[in-house]
Amino acid sequence: MAALLIKNGHLIDPAAGIDRPMDMLIKDGRVARVAEPGALPSKDAKVLDARGLIVAPGFIDLHVHLREPGQSYKETIASGTAAAAAGGFTSVCCMPNAVPVVDSPEWVRWLRQPERGAVVNVFPIAAATVGSHGEQITAFVALKAAGAIAFSDDGRPVVRTEVMRDALAAAAKLGVPVIQHSEDPRLSHGCAINAGPTAFRLGLRGMPAEAESSMVERDLKLARETGGHLHVAHISTRKSLDAVRRAKRAGVRVTCEVTPHHFTLLDTHVGEYNTAFKMCPPLRSEDDREALIEGLLDGAIDCIATDHAPHAADEKAQEFERAPNGIIGLETAAGLALQVLHHHHKMPLKRMVELFSANPARIAGLKGRGTLAKGAHADITLFDSVRAWTYSAFDTRSKSRNTPFDGWQFTGQVVATVVNSELVFTAKDAKETQRKSKI
Repeated sequence: MAALLIKNGHLIDPAAGIDRPMDMLIKDGRVARVAEPGALPSKDAKVLDARGLIVAPGFIDLHVHLREPGQSYKETIASGTAAAAAGGFTSVCCMPNAVPVVDSPEWVRWLRQPERGAVVNVFPIAAATVGSHGEQITAFVALKAAGAIAFSDDGRPVVRTEVMRDALAAAAKLGVPVIQHSEDPRLSHGCAINAGPTAFRLGLRGMPAEAESSMVERDLKLARETGGHLHVAHISTRKSLDAVRRAKRAGVRVTCEVTPHHFTLLDTHVGEYNTAFKMCPPLRSEDDREALIEGLLDGAIDCIATDHAPHAADEKAQEFERAPNGIIGLETAAGLALQVLHHHHKMPLKRMVELFSANPARIAGLKGRGTLAKGAHADITLFDSVRAWTYSAFDTRSKSRNTPFDGWQFTGQVVATVVNSELVFTAKDAKETQRKSKI
């Protein structure tokens, strides 16, 4: 494996406390040296000129649906990870709600086989309960030994209190999180949109914020009782975030994520039953969105995750209530974070990088990732914080095109992605249109 020298870039590594121009030498898939500009020898090394770019630890997505096994017409591990690379993600953690459900060591190992054609690192999340039916927890010890980094029934909440308690207790012994899709089906059954004026106008049953927050509050109590690590997936309401804030102050082991679509869009964007804006949890109110942005800025929210959920065009082309939930999001996540959080809400780039790299690595226990310190895995994301570009769903690397962001113009783009010291993605026309970022 040839050595790689990345020079002339601005290195941001929150875990290592670095935010300044630095050069980096990579050897044998690891970071060999980080030094002041011009201090590293280039002899016998390939050179990647990062002038005008931010050089960051590889982005990690804790919440991705790769649709294999069983639904390869929507996505494959090969196509999904190609989309991840184009979005600057060097590692993705895939959810278990495939067909069949990933609830056995055999399926966990299957996801990690080279034959799947992954372009980036794939870390499986195993089902928390057998078949994701919510009745009996899976074999946590064997699943972790096979490579599972967390447990979740995402797509379905673990409703029974005693089962969730067992899951948190079992996961605590292994030092891994339980990721909960927080939703009380008694309050959400038949709901296709957020409760509010838009739902009333469209004649749709609306999902109240309490459908999410009540489950979050129950699980926080269980996490306190068991000492388990609860990770709240795609948090979407002020009430839920307030509960997480209180629990963190009380010392409960809880982390949470937010999606780019929830910090960008509102339930009003649904317009006239546009299924491109249908997801679960649903898009919420302006007050909820403001709360999420506050949590991202002040540290209450730990990371950004896409909840990348591919669906075939004919599946989305149904009545709003019948259409499946979810959108693809790997290729637009960084652009939305730069546009909405950095440029509009003045989030420092260091904080944004932390949300995409150091914090997800810490939550998932991915040692040697989320940093570019000496000896770390050579997974690197390079982006231009001011480069203008337009997203086209037609050009997506995903097999599906269900996105509300087709044709959106962004300021800030991923330019290159390096995985295990190999360049796996470069943006089209990057060299011709690069502009120097103002840090």
